[in-house]
Amino acid sequence: MGTTILSGRPLRVGVQLPEIERPVRWPELAAMIRRIEALGFDSIWTGDHFLYHLADGTADAPWDAWSVLAAAAAITARVTLGPLVTPVGFYNPAVLAKKAATVDEISGGRLILGLGAGWNEVEFRGYGVPYDHRISRFEEAFTIIRTLLADGEIDFEGQYFSARDCQLVPRSRPGGPPLMIGSMGERMLDITLPYVKFWNVWHTETHNSPEGVAPLLARVAAACEAVGRDPATVEATVVVLVRMPGGQGRRQGDGTLDRTPNPLQGPPEAMAEELRAYARAGVAEVQLVVDPITIESLEALAPALELLDRG
Repeated sequence: MGTTILSGRPLRVGVQLPEIERPVRWPELAAMIRRIEALGFDSIWTGDHFLYHLADGTADAPWDAWSVLAAAAAITARVTLGPLVTPVGFYNPAVLAKKAATVDEISGGRLILGLGAGWNEVEFRGYGVPYDHRISRFEEAFTIIRTLLADGEIDFEGQYFSARDCQLVPRSRPGGPPLMIGSMGERMLDITLPYVKFWNVWHTETHNSPEGVAPLLARVAAACEAVGRDPATVEATVVVLVRMPGGQGRRQGDGTLDRTPNPLQGPPEAMAEELRAYARAGVAEVQLVVDPITIESLEALAPALELLDRG
């Protein structure tokens, strides 16, 4: 399976599951996952975070991303699934490759492995994960993860990680799941672009607008050329903030509300046309962060998907 676009849809449209916008227990989360697939969305994504310290002195975090992905894989049949994105430092890299292969197997080959270096020092410190030299640590971890998934084995000794005479067995599919990088940093792009199939940016990087995509495409194209990769072989994916009726701003990791001044909103015709504009800008997939993230909001988005499918 993988990245099939439904009907005449010009780009794939996914949904990020709730993070800390509000408490969501598993029965509601499972119903939401099933409904996302039934409504015709193309993909489901989870944030991978362990801990947020909020401005009011409290703490919050989403459920474990990889447990949710495994459960989502078991109760869906069509949508692609992935973390948006997993900070590799949270896990032993060989163990993360094992997790990815297992979720890919449960899903029947529907996993996209989104990876990054992480940014929230609070959760690194709280869970005893080193925060220093994050890019150098990422480079070693990425080498282990991509090699195990692609080749099934590695013998590696680095400054931060080792995987001596390591085999990844059993394997979910030849070559493993496709990789996605969640960073626009120059060094991160240099490390990952020879190997990834997708790159991803948060809506703040594009100012939540199709017009904000072009400079990022140019940056990735230049980085591709520097490492000898055809830019046309790496797909752009972009997070888009969507405001639905009742939305008052998405709760963020510091407890404040994301009040992006131009969320995607309005009647289905306007939403469909802006999504078409992302496709025209060169975006292969958008991941919608929906405010408020409820089943009712997702159902209200369905008419925009139907219009999008008509071309």
